Amino acid sequence: MPILLFLIDTSASMNQRTYLGTTYLDIAKGAVEIFMKLRARDPASRGDRYMLVTFDDPPYGVKAGWKENHATFMSELKNLQASGLTTLGNALRAAFDLLNLNRLVSGIDNYGQGRNPFFLEPSVIITITDGNKLTHSSGVPDELHLPLNSPLPGSELTKEPFRWDQRLFALVLRLPGAAVPDSEQLGSVPSDESAITQMCEVTGGRSYCVRTQRMLNQCLESLVQKVLSGVVINFEKTGPDPPPVGEDGLVDPARPLSSFSPQPWHSCHKLIYVRPNPKTGVPVGHWPIPESFWPDQNSPTLPPRSAHPVVRFSCVDCEPMVIDKLPFDKYELEPSPLTQYILERKSPHMCWQVFVNCSGKHSDVAQPFGYLKASTTLTCVNLFVMPYNYPVLLPLLDDLFKVHKLKPNLKWRQAFEIYLKSMPPYFLPPLKKALRMMGAPNLISDNMDCGLSYSVISYLKKLSQQVSFHCISFSYIF
Repeated sequence: MPILLFLIDTSASMNQRTYLGTTYLDIAKGAVEIFMKLRARDPASRGDRYMLVTFDDPPYGVKAGWKENHATFMSELKNLQASGLTTLGNALRAAFDLLNLNRLVSGIDNYGQGRNPFFLEPSVIITITDGNKLTHSSGVPDELHLPLNSPLPGSELTKEPFRWDQRLFALVLRLPGAAVPDSEQLGSVPSDESAITQMCEVTGGRSYCVRTQRMLNQCLESLVQKVLSGVVINFEKTGPDPPPVGEDGLVDPARPLSSFSPQPWHSCHKLIYVRPNPKTGVPVGHWPIPESFWPDQNSPTLPPRSAHPVVRFSCVDCEPMVIDKLPFDKYELEPSPLTQYILERKSPHMCWQVFVNCSGKHSDVAQPFGYLKASTTLTCVNLFVMPYNYPVLLPLLDDLFKVHKLKPNLKWRQAFEIYLKSMPPYFLPPLKKALRMMGAPNLISDNMDCGLSYSVISYLKKLSQQVSFHCISFSYIF
């Protein structure tokens, strides 16, 4: 169920008139209505949830949140007035806090237990502003700063105010006051140069510099396409570049090695699509992306995590591994310089392993939890998520079924025990479930724990209860 949150600039400068004879605020209201009409063409829009936040001081900025219906949203939108300051940082923080309100209650972020891409609440925040100087009661700041403190309990568990399934886009209105000759070329709309652009890019979104009504319509068409079910990941290359390949996809020793300077495909900050199950409309998956730390049973706290996991990929060609009946998760990557580079290599039968630093028991070693692979038709690149250190586990399971016929000897049991101890403990529940599905239900004892200390588990439970009460009064406190 996508959440579409509109953050509307209600500073006094939004009263300026454009060559169309309307104010910037009128254009912003109209843009929201056009977007909703365009979005309504998609049958998936039936599950959409709309929210409305403005630059008004708390608690008055949230006009339509979790408890308001569609009629309230439209009424509040219609009645917006522009009279305040350009307090973009505070308004953005309020928008993210509103979105994050229910996450600790639902447990969607799964803190300390791995990140499940299929636990998501895809949200698109669309800010409509005139891009004027940021203003505050204490002066005119040069940079956009989001307040570090949040009224939400547990906000310290994530370093950033946003989450990996929340992307920020900005329509920065630059329509002139007087008509100019229409020399506009249709094509991609450039990003704006205002303070919000960098914040958009950090979340995996972007800004648009809007100079005409036609450009605005083009941007709205583009934004409707951005309402996707997915999470943003930082893909970072580790180790040397791969050897160059020729047109046939084979290694070409005659071609020069690429330079050691950073290339665009070395680091990509992009979405992986998390498709809902066609029957239920809910995404289904099995394996988490590992945490960047090993759970410590003696630690009273959890280290704060980054909103977007850093997934490192090694450019060493490996054979993709799968065995009968063992489930795996497959996510298509959003097009990027990385996907383009992999597809141009024309090696659909090879894969590159992926890792998360510090995820293993010994912090200097990280084992692969999956791989990147081009589709056999070379039309897209997929991230396959497997059990942790799958190159060790899969041959063991293959032997269990084909050699030992589910009656393993002592040597096999010892090897399996060593594997289990090297795997982050939060992989145990999905592994037990997978083994049960495969017909081997009793391989892992029930007394193995999740790896978190009692104080951390108690803290997370306490947070969930605190936030439940907080949800009731949030709209009044904010």
